[in-house]
Amino acid sequence: MSGSTHAFGLRHLMWLAIAILPAACTTQVLPPGAAAAVAPQLSVERFLQAANARDLSTMGRLFGTPDGPMLDAGGSFGCMFKKIGSWFGGDSCRTRQSVEIRMNAISSILIHENYRIVREEMVAGRDVPTTRVPVTLTIQGEFVPDVPFLVVQASGGGGWYRRSTSSA
Repeated sequence: MSGSTHAFGLRHLMWLAIAILPAACTTQVLPPGAAAAVAPQLSVERFLQAANARDLSTMGRLFGTPDGPMLDAGGSFGCMFKKIGSWFGGDSCRTRQSVEIRMNAISSILIHENYRIVREEMVAGRDVPTTRVPVTLTIQGEFVPDVPFLVVQASGGGGWYRRSTSSA
């Protein structure tokens, strides 16, 4: 009898799992601009947090171009093609060391006690979606207002990469 009770309980448990699992696997579909509007700000926030922690790898993954993060060298073949392209005015390969040196320099400038994102504004006339995110930083007790971070969207609509800290 305990065997049939055990089988009865397992059968109910199986039906319960079948009923619950589809609900647990659903995803919420956001309108096209809803998630994209938050992504540039989050990218800047994560970059500032990484700069304070001197997490150079994370900074290198968040700093980039529409082609991808600066830390992504593209492997041996990708690097070979970039090197050939650099002979004709393209970008050359970046080594992990050169990216870390650049991120270390940026981190030493951006170490802050606090920050406040002022606003977010689309930059007109760019080839790819670009957003300017001005941030007010508190560095050594002094307010540094409206430090502009430019954030570009990756090709194919993927992540957002911090491209530069400039007013352009």
